[in-house]
This record gives sequence, structure tokens and C-alpha cells, in this order.
Amino acid sequence: MAMDGMMSTSSGLSYHNTGDFYPRKLGPKPDVVPSGVTERKVGPLDKPDMVSVDVINVNDSDVHMHRKKHEQDTYVLGTIHPFRKTHKSFFGKLKQEFRLVTSDRRSWRILLFGALNLLCTGCLLMWCSSTNSMALTAYTYLTIFDLFSLITCLISSWVTMKKPSQLYSFGFDRLEVLAVFASTVLVQLGALFILKESVERFMEQPEVHTGRLLVGTFVALFFNLLTLLSVRNKPFTYVSEAASSSWLQEHVADLSRSLCGIIPGLSSVLLPRMNPFVLINMAGALSLCITYMLIEINNYNAVDTASAVAIALMTFGTMYPMSVYSGKVLLQTTPSHVIGQLDKLLREVSTLEGVLEVRNEHFWTVGFGSLTDRDREIETDRQTDRDRQTDRQRETERDRQTDRQRQIERDR
Repeated sequence: MAMDGMMSTSSGLSYHNTGDFYPRKLGPKPDVVPSGVTERKVGPLDKPDMVSVDVINVNDSDVHMHRKKHEQDTYVLGTIHPFRKTHKSFFGKLKQEFRLVTSDRRSWRILLFGALNLLCTGCLLMWCSSTNSMALTAYTYLTIFDLFSLITCLISSWVTMKKPSQLYSFGFDRLEVLAVFASTVLVQLGALFILKESVERFMEQPEVHTGRLLVGTFVALFFNLLTLLSVRNKPFTYVSEAASSSWLQEHVADLSRSLCGIIPGLSSVLLPRMNPFVLINMAGALSLCITYMLIEINNYNAVDTASAVAIALMTFGTMYPMSVYSGKVLLQTTPSHVIGQLDKLLREVSTLEGVLEVRNEHFWTVGFGSLTDRDREIETDRQTDRDRQTDRQRETERDRQTDRQRQIERDR
């Protein structure tokens, strides 16, 4: 429907009061021409120069209309839409994305554990203040790390629901890497804070009350293990398997092999290396139990500070390899596990017809892949190479036997 002048729901609207809609003087041409203009017409001198627009199936919800205040039931489609807000606010976008995450039922388990984590952390911090124990404070930081891991798990769930866009053509997988890197770095900063406070305590050791020390230890251990075993955290599981072993894992590896030699059923849990998060929680709880016993028996309060230093060092040593691995992904470095395959592929590419040279190549990963799939691919390639070698050996042996038979026939 093409119309000269203004589009209105009432057919009796004239052009004599156009100054009400266009307060400033218009030239012979409109200042702004909207997208959707198909034809431009010049009207008489007493009429303003308007734009002719083809409108097909216009709904009230599709078109932004300007309503004239002193006329009832009159809507006008103007050529200029000043101060129109097209973008949502930050909180509106955040609310929309939160609804997207909570649409999955598995996310409600993560939110439930997050609420329990906040409650448990609050109780542990109050018990740390009442017992005046620095070791229990260091162990409580592991519970705070569980909260960071739950947030990372939510981000991972959100990333799987989002699709690549024009602005983020590679998707949002890099947010998982950034969340893991931020979580591990924050926990390491907490460990450095514990070390700083422990050095000050060595100068003047206060008295430690053991009334709730053992209770807080077992509450934190139970909740940490429950969170680790109940919620599947794909980013941290991948990083813990792909990153290099921590010094705590290396020291426990020999003990694990000896124990698995006695009890073979534990090999699935302890070999090839123990889960670093379970290991740090068990080691921290053991350190607190020793602290409780020494304070109760000998009233040796300085062991609490020594235990806090030990827990902080174990925390720092456990999180450091994960920070390094995720930081290398953020820096777009080539993963070490694919360097051999890339060299092999580059040699094959250089042998193709028309390829003179391959140089200035750069390979990196956008986010965390599936470690299981990667291992399967590597194992498949190795098995394929073994099959090829076996086939070549068989063909060589057949050729030798054929040559021998021919030689025997010639001798005859």
C-alpha cells in the first residue's frame, strides 16, 4: 500500500497541520530516508515532501508508531525515530542468558550445590574465627574453589547451548578456558595470602581452640568430595587430565603403584595418577587431623601455622599446572600432544603436487576438546600404523617365499 504524505488509521487526516509532527523546517528533501523506501514523490508546495513507503501486512507490534497526543486514535509513521532504544540493558541480557541456562534440568543440580556451598562456606568461616585456626582457613579456601568450579560448570553448560554468531564466529568455547584460568589463579592468590598470614603468625603464635576444628574438617571434606563426585565438571576434568602432574601427584604415584600391587581393584582410581582435587582434599584433611591431635596432646599451637603453610603449598602446587595449561590455550600456543601429528601432516602436504613450501604455520585450539576422543584418535592412528607395518611384513615374507619357490624350481 503506497501513500503520499503520512500513513494514518483515519482517512480524514489532512496535510495542513504537519508542523505538529515536524517542528523544525524541512528543506525540499527529507533529512533522513529510512530503509524500505521504494519511491520518492514531490508533492505540491503547500505539502511537505514526504516519502512513499510500500507496507505489506503491517502489525502494530512490528512497526514503531508515534502517537499524536491531542488527537485520539491517530497513529503516524514518521521518517525519523529519535531516541529509540534497540538494545537491552546489561541486566536484561544477563537475565535472558540465565533463563537459557536454567532451562536445562541438569543446571538446577549445579545451582543447588552452589547454594549449599555458600551455606557451608559461611559456617566454616565462622568456625575459623571461633577456633582462631589458620589451617582450617586454608582448608576452607578449597570449599571456595568448589564454588568457582560450579560457576565454571554453569558457564560450560551455557556454552554448549550457544551457537556461533557473526561477532563470535568461533563460538564461546574460550569462556571455559578463561573461567578455569581465573579460578585457578584466584585460588593461588588465596594460598599466597595464607602464606603471608602464616609468616606473621610465626612471630607471635596465638592460642588455637580445638572445639570445632575437627568438626569443621570433616564437614568441609564431606562437602568437597560430595561436590566433586556428584557434579560432572567437564572443563576441570579435561584440564586435570591434560595438564602435567603436580608435585603432590608425583610423590603419591609411587605409593599408589605399591598399593595397587596389593589391591588391584584400586588401579582404576589411583592409576595412572590420582585425581588432583580429591588428593588435595584428602591431604588437607589429614594435615588438620594431625594438627588437632598435636594441639590436644602437647598443646603445640605452632603446628596449626605449619599445617596452614603445608595446605597452602599443596594448593599452589596443584593449581599451578592447570593455570599454565589454560594460559597456554589463551595464548594460542600449539598443544604439545598434536605436534607430532602436525609435523606428519605438514610433511605430507609438502609432497603434494604444486606445493613448493609450507611456512609461517600456526596451529592452536580455541577451547577444551574431548580428551577421550583425542586419545582414541591417537590410538587409532597408532593401530593403523601397526596394521600397515604388519601388512608390509607379510607381503615381504610372501615375496621371499615366492622367490625361494622360484629358485627351487629353477634348480630343478
